[in-house]
Amino acid sequence: MLETEPDLNDRLFTTFDFSRGAIAAVSGGSDSTALLLLLKQHMDRNAPAARLLAVTVDHDLRTGSATEARAVAALCAERGIAHRTLIWSGSKPPSGLPAAAREARYRLLADLARSEGLGLIVTGHTADDQAETVLMRKTRDNEVGDGEVSQEGVNDGGRGLAGMAPATLYDWRTWIARPLLRTRRAALREALRQSGVGWIEDPTNADLRFERPRMRASLAGNQGERRVEDALAKAGGAAARREELGGRAAVLIRSLAAPPAPGLVRLDGDFANCADSEAAVYALRILLATIGGIPFLADEARCRVLFARLRSGPLRATLSRTVIDARRTGIFLRREARNLPGAALPVDNWLWDGRRRITLSNNADGLVIAPLGSAAARRAALGEVAPQSLLRAALAVEPALWAGGECLGFAGAAAPLRSVSIVAAVAPFARFLPSFDLRPAAAVAALIGAPPLPAPPFRGHEDGAGWAKA
Repeated sequence: MLETEPDLNDRLFTTFDFSRGAIAAVSGGSDSTALLLLLKQHMDRNAPAARLLAVTVDHDLRTGSATEARAVAALCAERGIAHRTLIWSGSKPPSGLPAAAREARYRLLADLARSEGLGLIVTGHTADDQAETVLMRKTRDNEVGDGEVSQEGVNDGGRGLAGMAPATLYDWRTWIARPLLRTRRAALREALRQSGVGWIEDPTNADLRFERPRMRASLAGNQGERRVEDALAKAGGAAARREELGGRAAVLIRSLAAPPAPGLVRLDGDFANCADSEAAVYALRILLATIGGIPFLADEARCRVLFARLRSGPLRATLSRTVIDARRTGIFLRREARNLPGAALPVDNWLWDGRRRITLSNNADGLVIAPLGSAAARRAALGEVAPQSLLRAALAVEPALWAGGECLGFAGAAAPLRSVSIVAAVAPFARFLPSFDLRPAAAVAALIGAPPLPAPPFRGHEDGAGWAKA
């Protein structure tokens, strides 16, 4: 048993649904070790039939990582916990290593969760990690110039200052939960010490070549505790604002947007005159990223300018690879015809152009995926739901299945494709969907015909909205 304050297990885990089992990501450090032991106690008491699998990802980046994985395996054996080690093999990128390692870790964990039929991945991110994340994003905000956009938290209207979400949907299929986000690392270490449980100190956490260790070191100095408390308060406020704004944007998307054809979205003319301009701009940022296949929202400042121009009358503009064509009959959004992917062999779970997910169901030998093209689009039967020129332009950039120069079908066609499935994806949330953004993501998924969200991993909230504040 792990000696903790009496209510710690209940406070940490009772919101989550472990009925389908869980993977605990365990590196051997103090946070993940405490997570594993606390989770084991909770599941033994509250979900004894559910399966718990501890998994260590060996990134194969330094000497000793394999030894550390074996130490975690030994601890699990002592506690009667099933354990697995996964190795990130192959070449490593010369730059952006932390981000690449994080992506590889989640991919390996998610693949295992699906193959083992486990419903949830649980990680040991703590309140200290959250504070570091918020402060790093705040620092980037201060360093990036006006109009530049790179990732969440940089010139993004404060969205990134919400920090890490309590839960994140990975690849639109697998939930990742972070139950320790309100728990300080010092409390977890003290619980481990009282129980006589050791942990591994990862030297990477002290390597000042990387951003997070530098931030962690800065918080160890004078005023560090105050800065942590301020960052956590800022994260809580930003998360609440982000969820509330997302809910308002979702209402606008559901009431004022329609899909005349695959790849084409029509906004009602009333959208430009919406009284809630903040929610309208937010909805526009999400829709532009979705139609353009961009993994981050369209730039906020540019969208505000665009929204103001929409109120002035007809226009044609391009932002985030999306053509905005405002006419008397509505505001139409479609993917521009530049920089489309070339012909390529279909790959299972391929996010084609950032906006269509390719899934293989049978042998796809001799088949390629490529844009339908304007010539084939002109031959397609089109309805009267929108101007013909817009329908053809939207259809031309849709992915199609080809064999020997013959088009076998395309995304959105009435007849289903053989061997290959092509479905819409909500581009800015296709890889990582934080629980802050469930409502707008669900609204856009319904709009474009993307698969519905899998049930969130927490109890008491049908769509997960508001759960971060529970």
